[in-house]
Amino acid sequence: MNKALDILIVDDRPENLLTLEHLLESPDLNIVRATSGQEALGLLLDHDFALVLLDVQMPDMDGFETAELMRGNKRTRHIPIIFVTANHTESKHIFRGYDSGAVDYLFKPLDAQMLLCKVRIFLEIHRQRQALQAKTRELDARIVELHQLQSELEEKNRQLQLLSSLDGLTGIPNRRQFDEMLGIEWNRMARERLPLSLVILDVDHFKLYNDRYGHLAGDSCLRRVATALAGLLRRPADMVARYGGEEFAAILPGTGLEGAKVVAESMRQAVASLGIEHQDSPVQSVVTVSLGLSAVVPLPGCAPADLLQAADQGLYQAKQEGRDRWISFDCVPAACTPVLT
Repeated sequence: MNKALDILIVDDRPENLLTLEHLLESPDLNIVRATSGQEALGLLLDHDFALVLLDVQMPDMDGFETAELMRGNKRTRHIPIIFVTANHTESKHIFRGYDSGAVDYLFKPLDAQMLLCKVRIFLEIHRQRQALQAKTRELDARIVELHQLQSELEEKNRQLQLLSSLDGLTGIPNRRQFDEMLGIEWNRMARERLPLSLVILDVDHFKLYNDRYGHLAGDSCLRRVATALAGLLRRPADMVARYGGEEFAAILPGTGLEGAKVVAESMRQAVASLGIEHQDSPVQSVVTVSLGLSAVVPLPGCAPADLLQAADQGLYQAKQEGRDRWISFDCVPAACTPVLT
């Protein structure tokens, strides 16, 4: 059932108001009366009127002035006004009424059928406007809700992406993130014609460590090693990742071979300085690492896999020579010119 709509009828003569009220009487309407323009303007601030029937000829403030003031107010400018008049029937007065904001005219004596027909039209327009406003508010609310859901989804995706790029045990980047960043930095260094260094390291005799101390201790050991390695890298573009098992790798953009050697030695010392007991190690009584490294200015014909292979070859040689050391190895393809300084 539709809510009763408010209609304002304005006339300085009570008998005219009574006639209008009688003609408009309906359970669907709530008729409010005003006997002057000033009273009408006051009532307009307290009600949401669907329509105003406004007498033109009134003392102090006539209908034209009242309509103009209504149109000048943001709250009331949209309310349709039908002028009711007996005297102002000439074209100039009618045009003035429209200029003041009227949407229609009714002439006295009132034709009941004409009155009701016009009132019904404007009330239906008002209901349609209300329905449109309700739909607009509903749509706005849905848009806000969708924006919120989109923000939540983007945040969830960001969290998932972050989780998918981090190693679950150590909290540093995983192999997937390492491979992605190696490709990105390779292309960047190729554009800028700068060297790219790679360090691969392995915890020495980690299987023996796990066999003696257990896998929980082994996990703790890897976490401590990862934290120590990550703490050495200060530049935003540098990255250390868990490469797999007890193996780690570091990407050092813009770093030549000599700089990579300094980083590798710092890593070796940092892990040994942790003082993690390793009684079964034939190298030392604490956990140590072996490292391989290589550096190259990326050129056409050379690929990231070549740099990885060179660093891995250095790691293999470091293990062969007794572990707890680093060995640099040149990138093999001729297109990969080693960075010597």
